[in-house]
Amino acid sequence: MIKTSHLLAASVFALAVATPAHAQDTAGSPGTTTPGQPPADAAQTPPTQSPATAAQVAPDPADATLAATGNDIVVTATRRNETVQNVPIAITAVPAELLRDAAVQDVRDLEQLAPSLQTTTGQSQATGSSFAIRGIGTAGDNPGFEPAVGVFIDGVFRSRAGVALSELPELERVEVLRGPQGTLFGRNTSAGALSIFTAKPQFELGGYVEGAYGNLDAYELRGAITGPVTDQIALRFDGAYRKRDGFIRDANSDRRINNIDRYLVRGQALFDNGDVTFRLIGDYTETDENCCGAVSVVRGPLAPVIQGIAAAQGLVGLYTGSPSDRIQAISPNRSYAERVKDWGVSGELNFSLGAVNVTSITAYRDFRVLRDQDIDFSGIDRAYRDEYRSDLTDFTQEIRFQGTAFGDFLDFLVGGFYLDETLTLRDTVRFGRDANRYVDTVFAGLARSQFFGSFNVPTLPQLGASLVGGPALPANTVPLLGQLIYLQNPQVAPNVRLQQIAPPGSPLFALLNSPLPGAQPGQGNNNDNFRVKTTALAAFTHNILNLTDQLKLTLGLRYNYEKKELDADIRNNSGSCAFFDQLRAGNQAAATYAALIRGASPTLFNNLFLLGCNPAVNTEFNGAYQDDREENVITGTAKLSYAFSPRYLVYGSYDRGYKSGGYNLDQATFDSVLLGGNGPQGSDLEFGRETVDSFEVGVKTSPSPQFTFNLAGFYAKYKGLQNLVFAGNNFVVQNISDSTSKGIEAESIFRPSTDLTVRLGYTFNDVQVDEDVTFPANSPLQGSQGQQFANIPRHAVTFSTTWNPQLTAGLRGIVHVDGRFNSEVEISQRGSGTAIAGRAAIRNEAYALVNALAGVQTDDGRLRGEVFVENLTDKFFFITGFPVPEQTGNFAGYPGQPRTYGVRVRVGF
Repeated sequence: MIKTSHLLAASVFALAVATPAHAQDTAGSPGTTTPGQPPADAAQTPPTQSPATAAQVAPDPADATLAATGNDIVVTATRRNETVQNVPIAITAVPAELLRDAAVQDVRDLEQLAPSLQTTTGQSQATGSSFAIRGIGTAGDNPGFEPAVGVFIDGVFRSRAGVALSELPELERVEVLRGPQGTLFGRNTSAGALSIFTAKPQFELGGYVEGAYGNLDAYELRGAITGPVTDQIALRFDGAYRKRDGFIRDANSDRRINNIDRYLVRGQALFDNGDVTFRLIGDYTETDENCCGAVSVVRGPLAPVIQGIAAAQGLVGLYTGSPSDRIQAISPNRSYAERVKDWGVSGELNFSLGAVNVTSITAYRDFRVLRDQDIDFSGIDRAYRDEYRSDLTDFTQEIRFQGTAFGDFLDFLVGGFYLDETLTLRDTVRFGRDANRYVDTVFAGLARSQFFGSFNVPTLPQLGASLVGGPALPANTVPLLGQLIYLQNPQVAPNVRLQQIAPPGSPLFALLNSPLPGAQPGQGNNNDNFRVKTTALAAFTHNILNLTDQLKLTLGLRYNYEKKELDADIRNNSGSCAFFDQLRAGNQAAATYAALIRGASPTLFNNLFLLGCNPAVNTEFNGAYQDDREENVITGTAKLSYAFSPRYLVYGSYDRGYKSGGYNLDQATFDSVLLGGNGPQGSDLEFGRETVDSFEVGVKTSPSPQFTFNLAGFYAKYKGLQNLVFAGNNFVVQNISDSTSKGIEAESIFRPSTDLTVRLGYTFNDVQVDEDVTFPANSPLQGSQGQQFANIPRHAVTFSTTWNPQLTAGLRGIVHVDGRFNSEVEISQRGSGTAIAGRAAIRNEAYALVNALAGVQTDDGRLRGEVFVENLTDKFFFITGFPVPEQTGNFAGYPGQPRTYGVRVRVGF
């Protein structure tokens, strides 16, 4: 497998080709660009390049065919209009036509075109999604975690990955900026940034309507209309609706999970009088879906417990067929409903103050998710989430001033950024009707006893007789652990036996011989409410010094200030915590019983506590909590580039990146005094910031108008990397002191003719915890030192080929194929539990995903019809996976989408 990976890697360097970042579109497709011309948003930021810079941006006059090939796309990665080949940054630029051919409908689809980008979706699409660039991201089903990859749509910062996964309108281009972007781009870009540009209003009437239908009863309808109101004002309206059946089946019903049901409406107004431009955008997106199902992959020693409880109710507990069947057992009365409402408004103003160009972007966004979840991932009703809710509101303001000085020697930019964010979370983990029976069944197998009385309880004489050879206990009769201990009559003090201090009628006798209070269905979080108020301020400068016509030095600096204020109100009513509440209150009988349980087995008491009164619903944590934290951090960049000619550029760079600390909004993070902690405090939820020092060298070449090849090498040292890990019964945050991401990236474009374009990209990424890092003995990360990060391939290859042959006069063909190869990955953490033959419990062997379409279109592009297929070979793979809480040895995985196919028709005007 490794040999195959290296052969594929070598082939990339041998071929060194990739699809062009060209933006060829049709007259009937509003908001797009002509090949070789700057994108429409270039007018938003008036050019500020020095003559030397402008000379580099402009195509070489000798290259008359360059515009025709479309190999020079203009990007704004430095907040200036420059071509990809002249920016000293590792960047993947994807133009409108390629985005359309690759059917990019939300941000997750981009990884098929950018090898260093990876997207994952876990327990929730809205709150459990993550982006990673060069192996660094932030995963976890918790809105308290902010992304390491910043997402910006039309210049507006989206503060969580899930917020960026809404349906997208027609796009103009996407820029994938690899490596820390801590100078210019908002905040929390320690791994990189995605900058997405949507189609703008046009001053000519145009539009399109597009419809598609496919398997899984999938259909979609989208369209747009744009045109002028006056000679200075243009409008644009976009709309989209998409629906598809789920591809995961429920083993206990005819339900399907992982469906699609969403729509988008969006309106824009553009004012442009030549001196001032103002773009106003308003959008609203809504989804009503069922996400996210996880199939059973590995079943451990507790699997028979689940199967037995489910079978007694005529249900499947865990589906034991192949994960590729995409069948999951779900409790009949629980759902995975996920409803999202996302809306916002933004305004971008551009004007000049003399020789200084000013850009101001103001935005307000409101994101709300309401979801349910069967959190035991099985057919029994152990626990669930019921109307979990997360609300996120963001007000952002950015202002930039650009210009030149000293005879164009200095191209300067200074600006500021402000964020006011309020995050509220209502968590609702609750017990189901099988909660007590699950715990008692586990202990019936481990200790041949029960605690909560889910089975018949024998009398003491009946139990005593059975232990000395008398009649066996009746079916479905299980003794209480306290009864067994009482009959054993252990010594509890010098010359004192248990039965001496617990005579019949005493409180201790009653406690030992009575079931402990159990959980009632619906008890648990009622409710856990969290609120985090974030205020962030930044001042930044980014300056290009034109030392010579070929040699340029870029210096940038950013001051970051951030304050977070936490308020939490925890309200649990878990009946199964009553015994432990008595123990903490100093009840003597409870203290004696606890000591007897510990005496019977060192781990028995902890297991009872963690199963009966799980940290996620522990009444010990009830109360109100406050905490706050402030950070002041300097980040920046230094880049040196030299252009041997307009076709060859080399550069070296240093970037200092930063991602703010925050709060893990999960009460299970609190310390319990019963497990040796110091009790719950607001600061228990806190985690620290992460920083990165990143070094990069690169070369960008265009030996001919038909061919480009870019190569970058990177080395990034992370301090305090934020990592959410599963600690057996709950997810906790650990800041890893030292970790490293290093590797090589290659991208290339080859266009031998105007109707054939090929693109290949390759990333080698070695990302791991440094070998000299030490973790506590009980840390789930113990043993991960020196190992590749979970679910991050060392080798990733992307390719796409587009062929538009002339079929007849006025009619062209469309053939497009794109794919991504990932080398093998281990998904479950090495230190998290069961491994198979030295491998992780969940892993993906090396695999490739291939998409394709074929069709015809008119020369002007106004009419287009095609058939398409995604995951052409129907390859099964896991998006991610995890050890299932409270089910030692059980692992579940989130399966990727199966093969889908259909037809699509587009009519433009």
